[in-house]
Amino acid sequence: MTSYPMTPYRFPVRRAALAAATAAAALVLTACGGESGGSADRAAATASASADTVTHNAADVSFAQGMIPHHRQAVKMAAVAVSRASSAEVKSLASEIKRAQSPEIRTLSGWLTAWGKPAPARDSAGHGAAGHSNGSMPEAMPEAVGGDEMATLEGSSGKEFDSAFLKLMVEHHEGALAMAKTERSDGANQAAKEMADAIITSQAAEITRMKALLNK
Repeated sequence: MTSYPMTPYRFPVRRAALAAATAAAALVLTACGGESGGSADRAAATASASADTVTHNAADVSFAQGMIPHHRQAVKMAAVAVSRASSAEVKSLASEIKRAQSPEIRTLSGWLTAWGKPAPARDSAGHGAAGHSNGSMPEAMPEAVGGDEMATLEGSSGKEFDSAFLKLMVEHHEGALAMAKTERSDGANQAAKEMADAIITSQAAEITRMKALLNK
């Protein structure tokens, strides 16, 4: 009888390769998240968030569409603080916020693309998604920082800037917590819910940290 070589069973190999790729992505994004524990946790959650882009519902879409402009505004505020804050602690916090939220914006945008849903345009960094009457985009984000407040922040300096930045970012983070809690309770996509959990944990910790700096 002729003997034929056995064909390797490929599925475990594929699963192993997928696991290795996920682990590599986690390492890269953790590095991008900065050195703080909260940032590292959020980067790790972002890495795992790429695992499931199929199952989703309207709450998941709303979470992604709302959090993108919310994060963009936080990144913009943080960038100003990095160059203008007088306190080294405020500068460090701003840098961590910027490093943590930028990768999440990319992940959220990727989900919307996979789901066939529109992502907010870049000019919606100030939560300018309002005006979309077709219901495909959220009309308002909680705790958005208005144009006048941003102008005041950008026009201040020294300790006055530090105080204004911390107060605005506390309010901004509280808005993110509200959005993340809604996703955690109403969403269907496991990866999005994991990101929401990570945002709740990290941003609640950052709020405590910012309030402590305000009370110094």
